[in-house]
Amino acid sequence: MKHSDVTMVRIYLTEAEKTLKTLLAKLHDEEKVRGVTVFRGISGFGRSGKVHSSTLLDLSLDLPVVVEFFDEPAKVGRILSHLKGILPSGHVVSWPAKVNES
Repeated sequence: MKHSDVTMVRIYLTEAEKTLKTLLAKLHDEEKVRGVTVFRGISGFGRSGKVHSSTLLDLSLDLPVVVEFFDEPAKVGRILSHLKGILPSGHVVSWPAKVNES
């Protein structure tokens, strides 16, 4: 099986940050990355320690959201430099990976 090198990126947000729509538009329309997945969490907290979770009594939608995408390492580096202005500091994690090619 043939593989190629990519960089995986994981971005941690909350629904209340209102950054998701802008981020997805940039990744899809402007940057045209190879793949993007968005996950909605049921609970989470970050550096602030504020817990974002869903309960039956809580009707506010401030749940954790994780955006993952991957592409060639050079392209991901360029994309991340473009996204610095819209993403909170400390919310982006990246690592090298391999993707199978047919």
